[in-house]
Amino acid sequence: MFIIDRFEGDMAVIEYQDGTFALPRNLLPPEASEGDALRFSITVDTEETEERRTKIEHLMDDVFED
Repeated sequence: MFIIDRFEGDMAVIEYQDGTFALPRNLLPPEASEGDALRFSITVDTEETEERRTKIEHLMDDVFED
C-alpha cells in the first residue's frame, strides 16, 4: 500500500512498506491529498521503447562507422 505522507514543494513523500520515497507531485491526480492511499499501474510503452532502441542503434552506427 502506498500512502501520501506529505507534500514538500513540488514533491509528494510516499510511504511504502518500511520507508518513504519522493515522487513529483504532478504525477499524482490533482485531487490527491495527504493521507490518501494510492494504487499504481505501470505499463511498458513498447512502441516508444522500440523507437529509442532504433535511434540509439543509428547513433552507434554513426559513431563506430569504419
